[in-house]
Amino acid sequence: MAYNLLKGKKGIIFGALNEQSIAWKVAQRAVQEGAEIVLSNAPIALRMGELNKLAEECNAPIIGADVTSNDDINNLFTKTKEHFGGGVDFILHSIGMSINVRKNIPYPENNYDFTHKGFDISALSLHRILQAAMKHDAINEWGSVLALSYIAGQRYFPGYNDMADNKAVLESIARNFGYEYGVSKKVRVNTISQSPTRTTAGSGVKGFDGFIDFAEKMSPLGNADADQCADYCVSMFSDLTKMVTMQNLFHDGGFSFTGVTQAVIDQMGK
Repeated sequence: MAYNLLKGKKGIIFGALNEQSIAWKVAQRAVQEGAEIVLSNAPIALRMGELNKLAEECNAPIIGADVTSNDDINNLFTKTKEHFGGGVDFILHSIGMSINVRKNIPYPENNYDFTHKGFDISALSLHRILQAAMKHDAINEWGSVLALSYIAGQRYFPGYNDMADNKAVLESIARNFGYEYGVSKKVRVNTISQSPTRTTAGSGVKGFDGFIDFAEKMSPLGNADADQCADYCVSMFSDLTKMVTMQNLFHDGGFSFTGVTQAVIDQMGK
């Protein structure tokens, strides 16, 4: 069901890769709620071709950008403003990558060249995007920026590796820019800490199925899926949440504040 929550609003969705992507679901929901969007991803993702399907469905242009390149990000905002004839009202940052995770390198043995690359893509990219947005005056007053995070930014999860460090920094950048952008233009910046979700990125973490099963047993409402996360993102882009900023918002069925559940106790007792 659509409520026209984003009627007349314009936004940029970073990171939609395929139909499993949370960003893909967010793009669909945003358009259903009346928004116009621009889609952006890295050149290597664009070559895979799947994003064209989403672009056609959403009647959205694709503007490629390597988020580690200031020139690419500046070009994205220039072209987006030309396309819309002005600024945007919301941005979704759904970007994350760890070479150490992909190569199954244990955290104590991380390759620092890989670490720096993953940090640049997964965390520093949010700073680059917001810095450029400020310079281009690309986000309208009372706009909303969301970045997708995970509770491993606060707690240890085996196999999540240096992505946990990246998420912790990502959340810090959101808080700092939440203040700076809030003071300068009433733009709010938040992160959403989502339940473990079967996406291309999440599936690369060793033992991720175990994360999902454990979280399901530890969450009074169960795990939140990608479609439900898209609903939450839409509410955060809307004018109904204008005074929420600098927050890491848990969207996890109650997992983050549950000490233990009977289901877990029963499982341990077997």
